[in-house]
Amino acid sequence: MSTLSNLADGPAAAGEGAAGGGMESFITRHSFRYGDETIDFDLRRQHERKVRRVAIHVESDGRVIVDAPADASDAMVLVAVKQRARWISGHLSAVRTRLAHVLPREYVSGESLMYLGRRYRLKVVITPNAAPRTRMRGGHIEVVAAVLCAESIRAALDAWFRQRARAVFAERMAALAAPLRWVEQIPALRLQAMKVQWGSCSPAGRITLNPFLVRAPRECIDYVVLHELCHLQHHNHSPKFYHALDCHMPGWRDIKQRLDQMAEQVLRR
Repeated sequence: MSTLSNLADGPAAAGEGAAGGGMESFITRHSFRYGDETIDFDLRRQHERKVRRVAIHVESDGRVIVDAPADASDAMVLVAVKQRARWISGHLSAVRTRLAHVLPREYVSGESLMYLGRRYRLKVVITPNAAPRTRMRGGHIEVVAAVLCAESIRAALDAWFRQRARAVFAERMAALAAPLRWVEQIPALRLQAMKVQWGSCSPAGRITLNPFLVRAPRECIDYVVLHELCHLQHHNHSPKFYHALDCHMPGWRDIKQRLDQMAEQVLRR
């Protein structure tokens, strides 16, 4: 599972924040006090995946997710999390600072949109009785609508991004899967808008990708697709999984960092 986390379990676990497992998990909600702050976190246990230690993920939207071994008690997990309270609080503060500068869209002409890592200007054209449609014209993404309604313009854009995502992801998946010996056929692809994941891989081998990933540069799309394709062979984040990723994309860590840094803009709605 490719998450939007920027860091995981501190510097000692660099790389683990790139993903959780693409499998079913049991999640419970917990909280603790750190000074004047109450920190909430989701405790996630995935019985299909071997988790040897408590791993803490601070997501780009401010959620804290803790992965723990199935046999670790809640009390043991809480002790481990409290030991990292200062680290968690610091990264939550950084998330709040970033999000304070990300304004919601108004869906009016002139707003900036991203597609495949490039910035385009939104152009809204009002044509009475026209059916909503979206297209690219030069440096603009143009939406034709019957009335000036933010919700209908947003819906038209979302549908367009989803259509483009399906085509781009299918093409990249086929290209990236070709040299992978363990991929006998192209896996089924599903699109699902998600707040804290770029993608996931189910135990049955179905890959789910966030359609808004199509706003990111192509190399970032390739990283997420390859990450999930590697899960077809390794349904965990073992050294063997990262070895496969390193072999087929040696620079994936830098690409992941770039994607994490632009997450708020890519997912802005």
